[in-house]
Amino acid sequence: MQSISSLAELESALSESFDHTVVLFKHSTRCSISAMALNRLKDNVAEYDFRIIDVIQSRPVSNAVAEQLDVHHESPQLIIIQNGKCSFDASHLEITLDELKEQADHRVS
Repeated sequence: MQSISSLAELESALSESFDHTVVLFKHSTRCSISAMALNRLKDNVAEYDFRIIDVIQSRPVSNAVAEQLDVHHESPQLIIIQNGKCSFDASHLEITLDELKEQADHRVS
């Protein structure tokens, strides 16, 4: 897992999504649901380019994700990026490992 804490790192992730699927997880360290969702995923994401955005520490990055990918801001939020665009997003209790696997393994063209 890699953290994204700058707009440059976000731009890099978006560029990389043209080569492979990038998974963003917007995480709030103040939210128990966010901690629960992250715990359900973190031991099972080694096969994915999985990046975490701390929505409290990196608010400008979190806001840029919502704006650039045209997704409503949520926390926690799982966002799958392919070809520079959001191909799937889920929030709160909708975030599951099964959904991540199903959506991230489906490559859009």
